[in-house]
Amino acid sequence: MTEYTRFERLVAEAKKNITEISPQDVAAKSQNGEAVIVDVREKDEWDEEQIPDATHLSRGTIELDIEEKVPDLNALIICHCGGGGRSALAAESLQKMGYRNVRSMDGGFKAWKAAGLPTEK
Repeated sequence: MTEYTRFERLVAEAKKNITEISPQDVAAKSQNGEAVIVDVREKDEWDEEQIPDATHLSRGTIELDIEEKVPDLNALIICHCGGGGRSALAAESLQKMGYRNVRSMDGGFKAWKAAGLPTEK
């Protein structure tokens, strides 16, 4: 059996409680204005390259800042990070705060880029 790091175990537990969504579905929902895309990566990662029309709320401050950015508890919020771990934790946390329609992008920004979806710098 593979030994997981504590972080990997935490992410695996979070993923049991959240819904993941493919980068292609995220792109479709972003294009038609159906979802708020929240990038939970660190500022230096965001500054390097990001998904067009995404909002940056780093993992460290998302709980503090989300209510101001997205006051509607029913809004579709899709979190993403670099690989899908931090966004799973953020999605779980937002659900605990009462947000009813939170998703985490499966595979994160790496999967978005691998799918050939648009980015901006």
